[in-house]
Amino acid sequence: RPFPPKSPILCEKTHLKSLAEPVMTSGAAGGDDKEVDLETGTHQTETNNGQDLKSPTWIQTHYSYSWMDYFLKYFLFLCNLAFTVFGLMVLGLGMWGLISKESFAQERIGSIGTDPMLVLVSLGFLLAVLCLTGCVGAIRENSCLLRLFSGILLILITVQVLIAIMAYSMQDQIEVYLRSGMLAAMAGYQDDLDLRFITDEIQTNLQCCGADTYRDWETNIYYNCSSPGVLACGVPATCCVDPLDNGTVWNSQCGLGAQRLDEFTAQSTIFLGGCIGGISRWIEQNQGLVGAVAVVVLGVQILAVFITTRLLESINWHKIDFFGQCSPVPSPSIPGISSPKLLKSKK
Repeated sequence: RPFPPKSPILCEKTHLKSLAEPVMTSGAAGGDDKEVDLETGTHQTETNNGQDLKSPTWIQTHYSYSWMDYFLKYFLFLCNLAFTVFGLMVLGLGMWGLISKESFAQERIGSIGTDPMLVLVSLGFLLAVLCLTGCVGAIRENSCLLRLFSGILLILITVQVLIAIMAYSMQDQIEVYLRSGMLAAMAGYQDDLDLRFITDEIQTNLQCCGADTYRDWETNIYYNCSSPGVLACGVPATCCVDPLDNGTVWNSQCGLGAQRLDEFTAQSTIFLGGCIGGISRWIEQNQGLVGAVAVVVLGVQILAVFITTRLLESINWHKIDFFGQCSPVPSPSIPGISSPKLLKSKK
């Protein structure tokens, strides 16, 4: 007779001690003892009268992990561990930036919300906590942590897709936001080292100056033509076409007085184009790269959700079998020999 399919039947703890230990069942009327090997499903009998008696035997059907389950488990663990370390590094970098600039001082704490380093701190903290949740959930086979990990990932995927759709449909508004952000960074150029670093990197890599034109630097109080300082009517050295004298020495004064020059004269000294146009041209020229990076980032998160879902299914099956789901081994029914009590699980 074939084995019946698994049924939601739980073996009583007094009969199923472990997968390796045999279980003894005693007869009601003859003192016959029966030893059941739960690991192999075989049984041995001992009789007082030399008779070989057989009784129904129940074995625990155990769900074992496949090699794919183990691979997915440790793959998810190692990937989350790597991203956890990366998130902690980003968090540490952001905190180092805040502390080195004394952003937590009483006179600067009010403007900490606009500090660029706060973005690194937030991203690093979110990445470290999220990946640590997945890391611990995978190695400990914790269903709650894995569900939390996959749920947060689904929320992040949804938010990123919505942001991409909004960015594509609101290109004009995004250009306005970029312009206002660039002007704000130029206004605080001399006062905030982070804003200065970001602005210099943009102008150097895109070979641009200002938001729309080099004259936008008049918004900075130090480069304003009404300023009494030496920087009046000038631009930063990163606006210069050749800021290096003889190719070796950085000339920080190459942009002095550039705003007084007309465009024809200034073009030999500084870049005339604004950085907003440079950013737009860079995106147009690298649409394929931008799209590929977006697809890879989104694909990695979707893959993590699928791996977590598969791992959760395996863990749930393993837990069901671990807590005592049994299948009967059919054998002739002999009166006088008792069989293990069965407790039907609640449906």
